[in-house]
Amino acid sequence: MELLLTVLVLVPILWCIDGYPTGAHSDACGPMIPRHVGAYPQHTPSPYSVLTNSKMFYPGYPVTVTIAGPQYRGLLLQARSHESNDALGSWQLPPPDTKFLNCSNNPHGAMTHSNPNLKGVTTVYSWVPPDFHGPIYFMVTVVQERTVFWVHLSSIHVFRGNTESVIFNLGVAIHTHLKYLVIYLKKKKKKLIKNLFFKHTILTVFYTFPFSNINLFKTQIHNKYI
Repeated sequence: MELLLTVLVLVPILWCIDGYPTGAHSDACGPMIPRHVGAYPQHTPSPYSVLTNSKMFYPGYPVTVTIAGPQYRGLLLQARSHESNDALGSWQLPPPDTKFLNCSNNPHGAMTHSNPNLKGVTTVYSWVPPDFHGPIYFMVTVVQERTVFWVHLSSIHVFRGNTESVIFNLGVAIHTHLKYLVIYLKKKKKKLIKNLFFKHTILTVFYTFPFSNINLFKTQIHNKYI
């Protein structure tokens, strides 16, 4: 009987000591602080940085996020704004040893670890922005070991881009390169190749871009060059 009582007491204690080896709990979405008994956030400078592949985002187009620094075992990663602590956007297919965490009633609202295996800069997270106008930033809590972790690490601010200006600049760049290509082809008297290549490239670029608010620009390109 004493042995049974001892086992019943030790099981929850061991569970608490081990923390959450298979990922953060949804209760941690707001504070982003691990509930490791006897462990507290580090107050020393963090060896980790939150890096993004872009300083701008466009709704529906993925932004990649990496955690630079020493290898780590656990994390809780979200996109946020200064307006609230809600998790914004949706994360795509989790990289190895990670999984989705339901935050802010969003099943794909955050990323966390799925096991205590080591992860590093080769672990890349992909986030899809919502139709949101304010700047966002990525916030992460990184667990190096059970008793060694840093909380509330932030990336730079990522601002919403102007899709029309991006498409216009892309169009100008393509037009410039194609203009010199056409001149070269004319000199080589390869008009047939010129016409086919020119039309195919313009049509491919401007009719596959999924932005509904540049129809006028597409029409102008079509009327002038096609």
